[in-house]
Amino acid sequence: MVLWITSQKPEVVEAVSRYFQDPNIAFDNASSGTMDAAMAGTRKESSRINTKVKANEGFLRAVARDFTQLINVKTEENSPVDIELASDGLRISIYNKDDKPIFKEGSPELTEWGLFVLQNLSWLIERHNFHVFIGGHTSRSNGPKNAAYGPWELSADRANSCRRTLEHFAVNPKKIENVTGYGDTAPLAGSDAAPPRNDRITISLTAEQKDEEVLEKLTL
Repeated sequence: MVLWITSQKPEVVEAVSRYFQDPNIAFDNASSGTMDAAMAGTRKESSRINTKVKANEGFLRAVARDFTQLINVKTEENSPVDIELASDGLRISIYNKDDKPIFKEGSPELTEWGLFVLQNLSWLIERHNFHVFIGGHTSRSNGPKNAAYGPWELSADRANSCRRTLEHFAVNPKKIENVTGYGDTAPLAGSDAAPPRNDRITISLTAEQKDEEVLEKLTL
């Protein structure tokens, strides 16, 4: 108790002193509030906050796991899909690989695999009330051959194609926040614009949920 008192602010020490001098004297509002907060202890408060953080992270990891299971892929090296955990949601990169393309060559038209991936993703977006940001990217080596239809046009058309597909399957158009074509200007970290792996779609999902909703979903 002594150690606790000596570690408190002067107003808390003064309030405790007044209490032991005369227990019948009620604390004033300011002292009482400070005392209540101090006596609650920082350990309980930090535990509550940490639980929230873990709940949100756990929820996002569960969504990522559900998605990879639905499309039957593993997020490992050379996977057709990468999923990154962000502070406010998930960042999903879907690669237009030669052996598993999501678009037909030089075109914004989705393949059967691309349609399958976006159909499953649309269900998760709508179920968990995510907001969506779509980015189209091309690599310099896999870009269109027509000089009048370059990386900017192709990447923008592909991003828009993904938007239309998500909306077609389940996603409320109001949840689409941004659709952008980056051409070959935003290669993956540590690479230039040439490697084929830069030919991809990025879909960022931002969660705007109350903590109670997150905790409820984690218990399902």
